[in-house]
Amino acid sequence: MEKEKIASASSGYSGIILFFITVGLGIGGIILFNQVAPLLILSLVLILVALFSMLGLVVVNPNESVVMTLFGAYKGTLKENGFFWINPFYHRKKISLRARNLNRDPIKVNDKLGNPIMIGIVLVWKVEETFRAAFEVDDYAHFVDIQSESATRKLAGHYAYDNFDDEQKEITLRAGGEEVNQALENELSERLAMAGIKVLEARISYLAYASEIAGAMLRRQQATAVVAARTKIVEGAVSMVELALDQLSKKHVVDLDEDKKATMISNLMVVLCSDKDTTPVVNTGTLHQ
Repeated sequence: MEKEKIASASSGYSGIILFFITVGLGIGGIILFNQVAPLLILSLVLILVALFSMLGLVVVNPNESVVMTLFGAYKGTLKENGFFWINPFYHRKKISLRARNLNRDPIKVNDKLGNPIMIGIVLVWKVEETFRAAFEVDDYAHFVDIQSESATRKLAGHYAYDNFDDEQKEITLRAGGEEVNQALENELSERLAMAGIKVLEARISYLAYASEIAGAMLRRQQATAVVAARTKIVEGAVSMVELALDQLSKKHVVDLDEDKKATMISNLMVVLCSDKDTTPVVNTGTLHQ
């Protein structure tokens, strides 16, 4: 497969100087030899050639390139900045080498578990290989747009939106962070390489459940959060009760039989695990009244 070739060109200023010299000779020939038909024709030809040669002047701006072909044959890419003169018969196609942003609107896809989600990405890319961008694909900018959508759908199918099980260590779209973004970038780099496109950055810019299940998933997340919080509260309460019983026993503050310990544990657990302020009841009799 043919690859990009870096071409060189003559200075455009030299071309302008030659243009004026050729036109000057042509006009001089017309004035001096207007009675001699062969020389008059030659002078007119010189002027026409000079005018045609001006079609070879080209300006290459910074971060810009010119892909040149001659009757269907690729002749090279001019990447050097400046003012140049090239073969007037060359067909030229300018390709920008600047970095570009693609901010895709969120699309509805299914995650690994089949849940409908909305996902959008931001892609920063630029043309690196001009031959592939010009000749391997029909429209490289449109190619980037289509392939970015395809890569987004594939990424969503490989990961679940979220993980509701704290014990599970599987990477998810919401919590994957850099790992998920790196997977997206690798997928896009592989897809866009055939068009000579270099991916500078790719990341998820928008992620949410689709509207039809958003309410149910929100309630599920809230329930999971409540269960997790309650689990931590119970773990802490058990530790505090254990510490209280241990301290009372070591310091011989009071001797508790099994029934009294159970009553104390029950009261402490209610106080420590309640989600509302508890109201104490003062017992003026014995513990059994």
